[in-house]
Amino acid sequence: MRLHHLNCISTCPLGGHLMDGRADCLLCRGRLCCHCILAETPASGLVLVDTGFGLRDVHEPRTRLSAFFLAMVKPELREEMTARRQIEALGFKAEDVRHIVLTHLDFDHAGGLDDFPQATVHLMETERDAALARPTWLDRQRFRPQQWSSRPRWKVYRAGGGDRWFGFARARPLEGLPDDIALIPLTGHTLGHAGVALDGGERWLLQAGDAYFYHEEMHPDAPHCTPGLRFYQWLMEKDRRARFDNQRRLRELCRDHAEAVEVCCGHDLTEFERLAGRNAAWPASARGPRLAAAAG
Repeated sequence: MRLHHLNCISTCPLGGHLMDGRADCLLCRGRLCCHCILAETPASGLVLVDTGFGLRDVHEPRTRLSAFFLAMVKPELREEMTARRQIEALGFKAEDVRHIVLTHLDFDHAGGLDDFPQATVHLMETERDAALARPTWLDRQRFRPQQWSSRPRWKVYRAGGGDRWFGFARARPLEGLPDDIALIPLTGHTLGHAGVALDGGERWLLQAGDAYFYHEEMHPDAPHCTPGLRFYQWLMEKDRRARFDNQRRLRELCRDHAEAVEVCCGHDLTEFERLAGRNAAWPASARGPRLAAAAG
């Protein structure tokens, strides 16, 4: 299975260095990625893990996204950074994407669903139910039905039902997908939040979505998160105890199974650039530049 790492539109939240740990000032905006993964599978075609923002989000942001989050995170709405355009730049067609596996339905993870009208969408049942209910004001800002024309093609799963995955529960096998792609429930950020595990050959890669936000949160002895992202995680969490417990278990996974599993989250630039081998501001392409080449 060949994996491509796509930053499907950066967000630029208020807080600068206090948010991303990299910006030069506190009053400027920080920068986070939307880390999606495109998997080339032998039998199931292309599989996309999360979609980031989509084409319609770029062209019609005020009808698709909430004014609250447009102001707070100010997405850098560049068409060439959408999943569809990057997949096309890699030499594929939108219809080649036969499956999309979602960590959750937040606006910055599911905005590109409309761009792949032939793909089956896989997600946790509790995520679908909570997103459709949208009981609170914040839920109505984060979950955007305007992005969900794909609903007739959603396949939902309950926690459990599959073999254990390095001690974690696993949803039953995903319909039409091989066993080396797994949906791993990681409740906390949302009620149906999940990670997506992909067997890359030498070791597994777990895209943990928004189970954490900053790479140093996975430090086994001294986990650390920037103040801005710590506040944002508190603001968005649906189950604090479950979120902290899953972060602890992810740290243990990184410590005890480093040779077999690599873990990344949905928004950390350091992780993305290490895995992608290019600057997060550059779209993927079949002949794209690499960080090593740029440094030389």
